[in-house]
Amino acid sequence: MMPASAIDWEDAFSNAAYIQGGEDFPAIWEARAAKFRATVRADLDIPYGTEPREAFDIFLPDGKPRGLAVFIHGGFWLGFGKSDWSDLAQGVLEHGWAMALPQYTLAPAARISAMTRQVAAAISAAAERVSGPIHLSGHSAGGHLASRMVCQDSPLPQDIQRRVHNVVSISGVHDLRPLRLHSMNQKLGLDENEASSESPVLLKPLPKTKLTAWVGARERPEFLRQSALLAEAWGRLGAETCLVCDPARHHFDVVEGLKSPDHPLTRTLLDI
Repeated sequence: MMPASAIDWEDAFSNAAYIQGGEDFPAIWEARAAKFRATVRADLDIPYGTEPREAFDIFLPDGKPRGLAVFIHGGFWLGFGKSDWSDLAQGVLEHGWAMALPQYTLAPAARISAMTRQVAAAISAAAERVSGPIHLSGHSAGGHLASRMVCQDSPLPQDIQRRVHNVVSISGVHDLRPLRLHSMNQKLGLDENEASSESPVLLKPLPKTKLTAWVGARERPEFLRQSALLAEAWGRLGAETCLVCDPARHHFDVVEGLKSPDHPLTRTLLDI
């Protein structure tokens, strides 16, 4: 039985209710992503498995890519997909990098532990197409999945692990235990064991891990806490970590910087 808590966990993870026009953002994301896809060089809907959602898109610069960036979408492991975020590839493309956007089976059809393995398979498949360093990013639930790729029990093959030079978890959820007290757990199905084994803050990072926990300064306190917690926990374990609170950004616009080659978020992802 879960212990009682004075914290309102329903409210703690609520984003749209605290963002003006929050309900309008999904349609905006979808429309601008579709417009972007029509203007760039891309390979779309590349399968990495046999399940319907086991596919990724890859956006390519002119000439040979300098490396592979990855953006893993969020949605509390319950919603959204790769095609909602295509335009976030713009910044890295202008630096000559490719960007892969994977998607994964959503809850309740899959457990979070299965999504972790799916994302690793997608990254591995994308890495076969693009040589060089791999830099990982993800937003919200995607930030969790990006961080899981560099835990010591990473499902990434060792040759792919060695190519991962940088990780940026954007507003990531790194401690899953509070989600057991949220109504979304009716679909996530987290038990005590999985909530712990899939929480990066409770796991050790791979040697030489470099990770930035990037979060909007106007986000809900729980997202600020989760980012600070990972940066501190992994820093104590020897990882090179940094916490960035992006001024005036909230949970829905904190990813916007990836659209610009000159924004600090893009430069942080590419480590330049």
